[in-house]
Amino acid sequence: MDAINDRILHELSRNGRISNLDLAERVGLSPSACLRRVQELERRGVIAGYRAVLDRGALGVGFVAYVTVGLNAHTKAAQEAFERAMARAPEVVECHNITGAVEYLLRVEVADLPAYKRFHTDVLGTLPQVNAITSYVVMGSPKDARA
Repeated sequence: MDAINDRILHELSRNGRISNLDLAERVGLSPSACLRRVQELERRGVIAGYRAVLDRGALGVGFVAYVTVGLNAHTKAAQEAFERAMARAPEVVECHNITGAVEYLLRVEVADLPAYKRFHTDVLGTLPQVNAITSYVVMGSPKDARA
């Protein structure tokens, strides 16, 4: 990694659809040298993929919550079962195994509070390995740099 690759990554993280010509101009390279660097970053796995940034409100998602989940057993089987259930839940857009007083942090996105209550009751509430659930409702996001 060098300063030019850092600039390439910065520009691509801001706009993954930027043309190679515009990217090369912004980072001070010829288009062919820029393309070689981007391809090498992709080959090495530094660039893992490209995503579209979605307007969740336009998609009908008006309720976002971060949810901590504690399990009643600290076993591999309990973790794997919980992770499989979260992989099947479309409401869960992020699932992180974390350190601390609980095992998991979820980002849950749904249409509204009744939809969240259904997820809380019908999905999380039915999993035998779940011991504790704490919900943190997002009221606003003054900074959100996720791609």
